[in-house]
Amino acid sequence: MRIHLAIVLISFFISILLPAFGFAQNDRPFLSRLKAGKDDPLYTTYAATMKRSEYVLDEGFHLRYYQPTKGIDLTTDTAGDWCLAFRRDSQFVYVVKEMFWVPVITASYPDMVCYYYYPFEHLKVEITFLVYSSRLALQDIQLTNESAGSLSLTLYSFLKNDQGPFKKIHFLKEKKAITFVHEEKPDNWSLQHHIPHVDNVYDLFLISLAPDRMTGFRQIQVGHIANRLASDQSFKETLDSARVLLFRKKFTLQAGVSLHFRVLRGFGKDDRERLKIIRKAETLLQTDLKPFLQKDETLLSGAPVLPVADKDRQLLYWSAFNMMRQVFLPPEGKCHFNYYVFSREPTWGWGHGGQVFHESLSMMAYALLDPQSAMDSQRIFKERQHADGYINYRTGPYLDETIEYHGELTSSAPWYAWENWQVYSISGDKAFLREMYRSSEKLYRYFVTHRDKDGDGLCEWGGHAVLESVRDGEVAVWDQVGWPSDFEALDLNCMLVMEAKSLAKMARALGKKQEANHWQKEAEQRSVKINQTFWDEETGFYYHVDKRDNDFTFKTKNDLKRQEIIGFLPLWAGIASKAQARRLLQTLTDTNKFWRKFGVPSLAANDPYYNPQGYWNGPVWVEWNYLIMVGLLNYGYNDLARALVDKVASNMIAILKKNHNLWEFYSPDAHWAGYHRTYIWAGIINRMMLDVAKINKK
Repeated sequence: MRIHLAIVLISFFISILLPAFGFAQNDRPFLSRLKAGKDDPLYTTYAATMKRSEYVLDEGFHLRYYQPTKGIDLTTDTAGDWCLAFRRDSQFVYVVKEMFWVPVITASYPDMVCYYYYPFEHLKVEITFLVYSSRLALQDIQLTNESAGSLSLTLYSFLKNDQGPFKKIHFLKEKKAITFVHEEKPDNWSLQHHIPHVDNVYDLFLISLAPDRMTGFRQIQVGHIANRLASDQSFKETLDSARVLLFRKKFTLQAGVSLHFRVLRGFGKDDRERLKIIRKAETLLQTDLKPFLQKDETLLSGAPVLPVADKDRQLLYWSAFNMMRQVFLPPEGKCHFNYYVFSREPTWGWGHGGQVFHESLSMMAYALLDPQSAMDSQRIFKERQHADGYINYRTGPYLDETIEYHGELTSSAPWYAWENWQVYSISGDKAFLREMYRSSEKLYRYFVTHRDKDGDGLCEWGGHAVLESVRDGEVAVWDQVGWPSDFEALDLNCMLVMEAKSLAKMARALGKKQEANHWQKEAEQRSVKINQTFWDEETGFYYHVDKRDNDFTFKTKNDLKRQEIIGFLPLWAGIASKAQARRLLQTLTDTNKFWRKFGVPSLAANDPYYNPQGYWNGPVWVEWNYLIMVGLLNYGYNDLARALVDKVASNMIAILKKNHNLWEFYSPDAHWAGYHRTYIWAGIINRMMLDVAKINKK
């Protein structure tokens, strides 16, 4: 409840703080009063609101407005790009660098964006783009002649696809529409896991104006498009295939006059479903879009305001909320509550299967926006929990990923009780707490029962241990020393301490004093074992130990003494003594090891296996830097916590300015991010910024 109270207090003082920082009070939320250009750190990927979303056929869009040699396109992973171009006399304008005034975004939410630009002097183009549902999206476009004379123009609304041709094309003059099919080929992971998918998507492209030309052609280069658009070839009624499909409209705008129209894209599983989408699309041609914006404003206004004057950090903060909300989907399949996918646009198998504990660390940030949705997301794990307490490695609407390995099922890193406690601390919902307390207890008991093969009170990773440990690729110890199950696991035992501490807090809040005392004692006993077993006084750091004799040697002398990010987890779990914390800080703040320019890497930079653009051997994983930040705050190192958040945020801002996306991980040394974008756990940066903003500078 302390977190919830702190947020309330922050909100109370916002009216005092923000004017002092230069922010005027405004009834409209921050995201509705933007003036964001290409160099502003704004997330610009859009997908349907949770209520109108679905899993199997779901199209999102990325607004690419920031590359001078490209058009202001709504790009997709495999469905092609949605484009707009203009001609006045002999001047054809499509790419950004040819425009009189480049795009400015005025509002941006998870499912919609408003922006304007001037392709020519005096011609203002204002667009509201809404992803209405997983199957329908629309552009609401207004063209205004701001000159003193008339403007004769040609408009081109078109689709182009680098990924493959559009097929089975039909031009429907009476409907002012083009229908066609494109392929959505699932990746190998999806096929191996039998995830449902649609191979051939039945598309709709519809415009409210009566076009004077509808056509398509196979070449896709911008120069070729310009030449073809300039011709007056009549359209064919059908085409076998094309890479470009377009509507053309010639018109004259008088001085001060506006032209308003809409263009829609639809997606169906088959031709019959596409007919239903056409009917829905026709109703959307007249639908008022203001209520959609108002709903977004209402949703985002529920999140705490970041009391920071810096515009870049404000944009990162709200972008993180937009992205996390966007990857949420409604109940479907086996999921009777809302759930999330790691990444929604683009769709890729590994990131689309369902929820995992380590991704759910982001709920500690997302719950600030929608606590009910965060609670329901946690309930997804509970509803699939086995009788013995086991919870799947990954849980989704069409997936129970258990991954049997040597006869043992694989779970995921147990952050479960801690997540549930943190979400409750924001929501204050006792019914949720009661429900998740027993579920959290069952998972805890599963781990201490099934992951302590030698019965010494310390646990090892089990099942497919590399996957279960979260750090599932390019890990120095896993790759160069031995399999995770061969070691007493420093990271797992730290997590179990925090699980026991969280269970104690849950029990205490529920009035179960005796149980709370039991959990607290378990946490203390495991903490003693951790300090006795994993701490190395010589180097002042924590490491895994060989399960056979609890030393730091497995094959060669001290080969387990690899300084990985897990060595700081005793700060997060409150295990280290003050003296040990001081020793850890010496390593943490060593610029040759962990205190890098843009955050704490997953492996010390002086390790020969270090790669800042690798995987778990160098990059900055935002949520693990969050754990370190929590540890620094636990021990009163507030200035270091603030400095760490500044490091991480500065690189995320730089990448947002570059490609307007949030990524799986970041380089600690340069402006680089990889490998997957629109990645949910990067959203925890807003919790990090909010937490350090609450600290009063000494």
